[in-house]
Amino acid sequence: MPVELDGVMYFATESPVWGGGRAFYDPGVRGRVLARAHLVSVGQFSDIAAQEMYREPGVDLDLTEALSEGRAVLGGGRYEALVCPGALDGVPVLTFTAPWSVDELEWNKPSASYVRVLGSGLLEAGAWDVDTVARYLAACPGAAGRWTAREVEELIAESE
Repeated sequence: MPVELDGVMYFATESPVWGGGRAFYDPGVRGRVLARAHLVSVGQFSDIAAQEMYREPGVDLDLTEALSEGRAVLGGGRYEALVCPGALDGVPVLTFTAPWSVDELEWNKPSASYVRVLGSGLLEAGAWDVDTVARYLAACPGAAGRWTAREVEELIAESE
């Protein structure tokens, strides 16, 4: 399901899997984030988050603080902050991101394969056309000035 959140998506650090900057979400900065929402159980969300945090899956996260305060920091590493930016049809929207903000570290260009996957996923949500998705991704900090909207469009087209 397509979702638009307040905040900014940016690319930073270095992913050993993707070979470039990782996507992070900073809800504390004015902007617009295009995203996809998936309805998952607490256990499924906990397992996905644990894997991204390099933790052992199988233990449900305590979501109390994230749900009541909008944010819970579980550690200092990447993807160790839980964020609840609101609700969708009465169901809380939860995600995980870095505990730092967009201005606290150097941005890093995301790899072509990562941009392709992100762009294709947003396009599959069905709310935005390829031009909107490409312009959005090319404007995100870390990608801006390093990827053009046209190049992102070409990457997305390669996955179709």
